[in-house]
Amino acid sequence: MKMPQFYTALDAKKRYVLKCCYYVFAVNGLYGMIMGSLLPYISSAYHLSDTVAGSLLSAHYVGNLLASFIAGILPLYLGRKRSVIFLSSFVTAGFLLMITTGNPFLLILSFLFTGLSRGSISNFNNSVVNEISNSSASALSFLHSIFAIGALLAPYLVIAAVQLLGFDGWKMSGVVIIILTLISLFLFSKMEMPEVKQKVKVKANYTFLREKKFWILAGLLFFYMCGESTINGWLVKYFVDAEILTIGYAQFLASLLWIGVLIGRLSVSAFGDRFAKKKILLWLTLGMTVFFAILLVGRTPIIITVAIFGLGLTMAGVYPTTIAAAGGFIKEFPMAMGTLLVISGLGSIMMPMITGAMSDRWGIFYGMAAIIVALAATILCVIGYGRTEK
Repeated sequence: MKMPQFYTALDAKKRYVLKCCYYVFAVNGLYGMIMGSLLPYISSAYHLSDTVAGSLLSAHYVGNLLASFIAGILPLYLGRKRSVIFLSSFVTAGFLLMITTGNPFLLILSFLFTGLSRGSISNFNNSVVNEISNSSASALSFLHSIFAIGALLAPYLVIAAVQLLGFDGWKMSGVVIIILTLISLFLFSKMEMPEVKQKVKVKANYTFLREKKFWILAGLLFFYMCGESTINGWLVKYFVDAEILTIGYAQFLASLLWIGVLIGRLSVSAFGDRFAKKKILLWLTLGMTVFFAILLVGRTPIIITVAIFGLGLTMAGVYPTTIAAAGGFIKEFPMAMGTLLVISGLGSIMMPMITGAMSDRWGIFYGMAAIIVALAATILCVIGYGRTEK
């Protein structure tokens, strides 16, 4: 098989770094998306309320958001290798806490740790692969495809562990993650990588905050992340708690969602430039909202399965297309991307807690139904974006 051009152009040391980054990102996708599959077992084993369960998911995204700041600053003081090893070790500690204690505070801390490592590794891998491949689109696309493969395998790890060892098998899946992340730490320790140089300070310019178009796109990302984070985290628990599907089939659907995401990302990459961004976003947000509504009202496995796959396909392109739509702001204003990350991160933090609180008060169906409001808001934001384009 012919190797990609970006790979053949690298020397042996850089190829090793690239291979390590791909392995680590597959593990990153695996543990990043295993939270939703583990949530029903953790809630049952430790007798957690839905409010606490939602707080666990939110803590994961708090850690992910904090990593956006820490992972950019820490290498300037500790060096790149020491920083990534230190930040990556938090996920190992997080899963160790997760499988050994039912204390709500420590569980929230454990999910915070996993988010911190997930965001830090994402920051590191994207930067390093971009550097050593000379900004190869193929190298970065393959990196994110590897993440999606790890993500769609996550439910199967839980299924296999539970089938082998019974209900407590979920803890064994945590042990597997610990082993895989320890291997990641070893691989990082053997990497030779250039250190981050102190950049010349540029005066921050926030004039983009006066632009209506920027706030519409920021709102779109906020509401999209409200939906994405809660769907990924609550999907399995919803089907199990509502007694709609068996836990095994619900885990399969969690994997199917990511198969849809993978196909959707590849499709948008291939055909996205042929259509106006406002049209793509309108099709995707409409489809995402309709498929999620079908998922909620569906009560047969066939209808729910089609809805899940369609949801994955339509969700896949919203985030990258929105970032592309905001490309002018990002290119002109250095602070624009960070602002978008913070705003979207707030959505992923808030919504899982809201869903958990509503679930405790009115039932799991109404907790999940709240997501419809966020998804409908994405459509309104796209319509507003379309008007600014005119």
